[in-house]
Amino acid sequence: MQKRQERQHTETASCLEEDVVVVPEVSEEVEVEELKQASISVEVQTVECGPRNTQTVNSSCDPMTNKDPLLNIEQFKNNPSIIHDYTGLKNYSRFCMVLNTLGPAAYQLSYMYGHPPSSISVENQFFLVLIKLRKHHTNFELSTLFSISESQCYNIFFTWVRFMSLQWKRLPIWCSRDLVQFYSPLGFSAEYPTTRVIVDGTECPVQKPSFPTAQQSTFSTYKNRNTVKTLVGISPGGVTSFVSECYGGSTSDRQIVERSTLPSMCDPGDSVMSDKGFDVQDIFAPYGVKVNIPTFFKKRNRMDGEMVVRDRKIASKRVHVERIIGYAKTYKVLTQPLNSSETLLSSDIVFVCFMLCNFRAGVVPRHA
Repeated sequence: MQKRQERQHTETASCLEEDVVVVPEVSEEVEVEELKQASISVEVQTVECGPRNTQTVNSSCDPMTNKDPLLNIEQFKNNPSIIHDYTGLKNYSRFCMVLNTLGPAAYQLSYMYGHPPSSISVENQFFLVLIKLRKHHTNFELSTLFSISESQCYNIFFTWVRFMSLQWKRLPIWCSRDLVQFYSPLGFSAEYPTTRVIVDGTECPVQKPSFPTAQQSTFSTYKNRNTVKTLVGISPGGVTSFVSECYGGSTSDRQIVERSTLPSMCDPGDSVMSDKGFDVQDIFAPYGVKVNIPTFFKKRNRMDGEMVVRDRKIASKRVHVERIIGYAKTYKVLTQPLNSSETLLSSDIVFVCFMLCNFRAGVVPRHA
């Protein structure tokens, strides 16, 4: 009995040893193979897919890799509404025509602070300047939209504004008497046939200067703020024919007329139409020029019928210069305060904005 029990115990132990030895050897080989295959597949995925995903994220999220400008005039060739909104011009063909009026010198400019980058073409430089005048964006905004630095944006704007002013001042915008009469509306030809120009003053806000003397000279009691003032003249047909230099807001309209060349530009027998604030008959009289202005009340308590009718006729004709001024002030650079550097070029900026209005459709109808 004891020998039988020992034999059974030995067989059971041998069976257990076989189970312990054989089964783990097979399972370890399987597990090792599976681990090797899994590690190889992970390495393949890491090598093949990792860098590809990283490049995609970097190219889409890093703004420095994208050197193409966000704005380009060629993008809007077939979209006149966007061109009009950005520049005030009718369409792309009108944009090109205005650029061509500046001549080939526009492609050979000597810039004020070094040459701009070659990445921005001449057409896009002109586009940038018009957007600056129309929208009065900051240099930071424009530099972001055109992918250039702020200093380069500043350089382009001030160089082009000065250049445009000098080029367009060479044009004979002062119309001859025969040309004015030929394009004069029927109302002017019948009632005021000798009218050569309609004049009015306008003011543009500027930032408060730091020097007390400059603050005093630019403060306008009419606007109750610091401004620059200019005198604008249009022909009866609605063409801007005269823009004076800009003066401080404290300068009166009479002083601007005295310092301008407007009286000497008129011929004897001509007449000038203006608001009653222009009491300048004595300045134009030596040149044989008459000034048509509404009647001053002075000490009168009432006006007779003839005076009322006359003043209404003058007001209905003189209003066209205010419409031109309103067109010019769609360029927001004239309605928002100019900084110190822009104030130095205020005469050029104002002249360029009014000249751009001459490239738009006429505001005075033929029957006016």
